[in-house]
Amino acid sequence: MERHGELIFVPFGGGHVRAWAERLAPLARPEFHLYDHELPPETELRQQAAAAVNQRSQCQAVLTKKRCLENYLHSDAIFAAGDIHVQFDDFDCVAELTARELYRQRPGEIAWQLQARRSQSRMANRAKRWLNTKAVEQMTPAMLAEQDSDGEITSWMLAINELLES
Repeated sequence: MERHGELIFVPFGGGHVRAWAERLAPLARPEFHLYDHELPPETELRQQAAAAVNQRSQCQAVLTKKRCLENYLHSDAIFAAGDIHVQFDDFDCVAELTARELYRQRPGEIAWQLQARRSQSRMANRAKRWLNTKAVEQMTPAMLAEQDSDGEITSWMLAINELLES
C-alpha cells in the first residue's frame, strides 16, 4: 500500500511525541499513531499525545502494551538472525541487552560497564536498527503468536485498515 501511494509510514524515532500528535493534522487525512510505551515519565507524555490524536476525527493513536516494538520479537528470531542469545521480558530494553551481548562476543574489549554512556547508547541504537531489520525478518507467525498472545499487532493492522476504508 505504501508503494502504491495509499499509505505513508512516518517513523519519527522518538523525539518530541507531542509535536507529532499535531504535525500532520493540517492534512486532514486519516492517521494512525503507534507509540512505544517506554517507561515513566515518558509513558505519560505518550499517553497525552495519544489522547490528543484520538480527539481528532478519523485519527487513532495507541501505545504498545510492551516497552517498545523490539519486545514483540521472539528470542529465537534474534538468535536466527545473528547467533545471539538474549532473554528479556516485556519491559526490558531489548536493544541494550542485544548490544551488550554483541559487545561481549568481541574478544579483548573492555567491560561494557567501563564504556562511556555515549558509546553504549550508540551501540544500542545500532542494535535497535539490526533488530528491526534482520531479526524481524526471522519472525514466523508462530513466534509472533507466542510473543503477542493478546493480538496487539493484528489489532493495529485492523485499525489501520478501518481508517483506510473510512
